[in-house]
Amino acid sequence: MRRPAPAAESAALAVLLLLGTACGSRLPESDFGNRSTPTPQGGTVPIRVGIITSATSPVGGSAFTGPRDGAKAYFDRLNARGGINGRRVEVRLCDDGGSGVGNNECVHRLVDEDKVVALVATTALDYAGADRVSHARVPDIGGQPIGPAYDTYPHLYGIYGSLAPRNGKPGWDGKLYGGTEVYRYFKRVQGARTAAVVSYNQSASAAYARLVTQGLKAEGYKVVTEQVDFALPNFRAAAADLKDQGADLVFDAIDTHGNAQLCKAMDEVGAEVIAKVTNVQNWTSTVPEDYKDAPRCRNALWATGSSRDYEDTGDPAVREFRDATKGLSSHSQWQVEGWAAAMWFTDAAKSCAGGGVTRACVDGFMNRGEPYTADGLLVPVMYERLSEPPKTRRACLSVARWEDGQGWVSQGDMNSTCFEVPQLSYRP
Repeated sequence: MRRPAPAAESAALAVLLLLGTACGSRLPESDFGNRSTPTPQGGTVPIRVGIITSATSPVGGSAFTGPRDGAKAYFDRLNARGGINGRRVEVRLCDDGGSGVGNNECVHRLVDEDKVVALVATTALDYAGADRVSHARVPDIGGQPIGPAYDTYPHLYGIYGSLAPRNGKPGWDGKLYGGTEVYRYFKRVQGARTAAVVSYNQSASAAYARLVTQGLKAEGYKVVTEQVDFALPNFRAAAADLKDQGADLVFDAIDTHGNAQLCKAMDEVGAEVIAKVTNVQNWTSTVPEDYKDAPRCRNALWATGSSRDYEDTGDPAVREFRDATKGLSSHSQWQVEGWAAAMWFTDAAKSCAGGGVTRACVDGFMNRGEPYTADGLLVPVMYERLSEPPKTRRACLSVARWEDGQGWVSQGDMNSTCFEVPQLSYRP
């Protein structure tokens, strides 16, 4: 069964991206009536969708564009094969600039003016327009949970699913929940016992580090905490200490540049670990460039997530993704998830063939309470509305390790790498 996005991984997206901007600490409507704007019928009239991306955000364009690029590649291939029942999918892109004002402008343009049937693969630093999307009853399919919107509003369906009531408040009474499966995996499968958590002396970073520490301790780890100065970080001292204390694993609450510097320092002091663990956002083909000064640490990088490794070309769905995106300069796991989001919308739209592709029909497909896998690219995703958060859940995860010359190498099958784990609460 699909879990909500793990606490540590989903919080990391918000925290680490905000660290890049040096911004600080931002971390039931149940009956869906047919109030949507119908898409005109006819084989030549396109089906219009929107993609909102913080492409020019303060943290840099490449930080957010993966899901957009994956979704666009899927729709391009779909249109080349005849579209949906003979109708082309028309993609309207909007760059919100990483600001709440820009996000609201994108929502107004796509929802009110362009009258898109749905949003797909939303990747927004500040999803300020989420309430407006929900109020308009526009299904938002397969977005990245950088903030709590997908655990807050109806009609919003993030790529990792949700069990929350989604009644206008995040999670349950303002608390979100996630599992400890990542920590369980490294303990049971890789034999790790001592974990280091590296953070900045900055509020968002420190809060995320506490969340990771909570999960590690729940799984019985000895935890070593290392905090460095945000303005003048001494990564060498942190690396030397985690080496002295015998850390098997290293988790972090720092940005990409800081991670590269930490890895370089670990190589310099001879700190060898079972794994330097990162999340799905950093699961990319640019590792050799990002970690060029840290060959030993680079080859100890592990990534965890909920989608099939983009390097796993033995899988037919991955092969199709790679074939369609061979023209891109790099590949990433977020591109896979954007591709899966576009597939999800397409399957929803195909279900509407009889009565027309409307917002209400697409929303009904999304809200039907059945797991979705995007042809096996995703760990089964569920959207339900539970009145109480679950105390435990069976959670499965995708795991890969970087190896020079081979790239990301899958570690077992994501549908069988599963654990029954506690669900820990945190406030977004």
